[in-house]
Amino acid sequence: MSALTTGSDLAAARDRGRVRGLVAALGPAFVAAVAYIDPGNFATNISAGARYGYLLVWVIVVANLMAMLVQYLSAKLGVVTGRDLPELCRQHLPRRVSAGLWVQAELVAMATDLAEFVGAAVGLNLLFGVPLFLAGLITAAVAFAVLALQQRGYRRFEVAIIALLLLVGLGFLVDLLTVGASAPDALAGLLPRFDGPDSVLLTAGIIGATVMPHVVYLHSALTKNRGQRSTDDQRRRLLRTTRLDVYLGLGLAGLINLSMLLIAANLFHASGRTDVDTIEGAHRGLGELVGGGAALAFAVALLASGLASSSVGTYAGQVVMAGFIQRRIPLLLRRGLTMLPALLVLGLGLPTTDSLVVSQVVLSFGIPFALVPLLLLSRRRDVMGDFANRRITTVAGSLIAALIIVLNLYLLWVTFVG
Repeated sequence: MSALTTGSDLAAARDRGRVRGLVAALGPAFVAAVAYIDPGNFATNISAGARYGYLLVWVIVVANLMAMLVQYLSAKLGVVTGRDLPELCRQHLPRRVSAGLWVQAELVAMATDLAEFVGAAVGLNLLFGVPLFLAGLITAAVAFAVLALQQRGYRRFEVAIIALLLLVGLGFLVDLLTVGASAPDALAGLLPRFDGPDSVLLTAGIIGATVMPHVVYLHSALTKNRGQRSTDDQRRRLLRTTRLDVYLGLGLAGLINLSMLLIAANLFHASGRTDVDTIEGAHRGLGELVGGGAALAFAVALLASGLASSSVGTYAGQVVMAGFIQRRIPLLLRRGLTMLPALLVLGLGLPTTDSLVVSQVVLSFGIPFALVPLLLLSRRRDVMGDFANRRITTVAGSLIAALIIVLNLYLLWVTFVG
């Protein structure tokens, strides 16, 4: 059975009761949400909280709201058209444009794998002392095992991913309750402001770690065969459920991201340890300042994040290739190609957290290449019919794309000219 549910699956679930039907319809946004709390988020959020305290709380909140809108538009595209974003790009955009989008999406996949594999490897190293290169190979094996659940039904895969997502949330809930946070300072952090070029760099990294290009493509694939949608009324019912799915899944991811920054701000920035900017340093600092239990919860959350996001990343890569060029390659070969940069980082002993932060900035540059086609297609009546975006939705999406592009141009200026 495919990892995607069918209309008969949901109809059978609804026949067993309204609550069961609702629960059966939830899931795609939770799978997508895993990418929003991958190890790259650990690196950027910890760096932001330790260095600037509560200053960038507003960035976490804004980035999460942006992610909700983007992921809903992607899911809506799949529900209404029955096709995913890469397929629609191939169908409606010029051939050269579609080919270019595919090439950059593959490069983004490598940056994504860098964050996911390095993070999971560090988690294994912190928990069990496994050498980083070996830990990267173990991560690959576990990711394949999780992906294999697709062959036994979509729900098993989704449940496995949701379980790992909840494990990440539990880990940070334990640490947040242990470390605490200042509510007044957190509220003050909602006021948008920066503190020099480095804070802008971290802002781009946070956005790059939060609005993830590969799950913009993936979410439409997760919803395109989900539920009965032969009539407009059926599509509207599915879209209502989809909105709830997005609110719950992305809302949970946002709370986890916010907790990362709050913990770092209250523990490291407040104690003068503003130089804590590595995952290993955060783990060590938690152990020294709070205790072994907090450090253990952090390491378990990191490992669960890496394992879940690496599985979702591979799934997204298959969707991208199948949609843009109508080709599929064996998962083992695809995983080997995209994980190569991560294995080089681990094998050469390069700084892991620096590599994670750089990967998130690369991802930030990839966002417009997924977001602009999404906006162009979801506003077209010949593609979406009566479900085409309203003007206010298109304006909001355009502002998001413009903000990301401006941040990226500023980063280029600071890096190469300033």
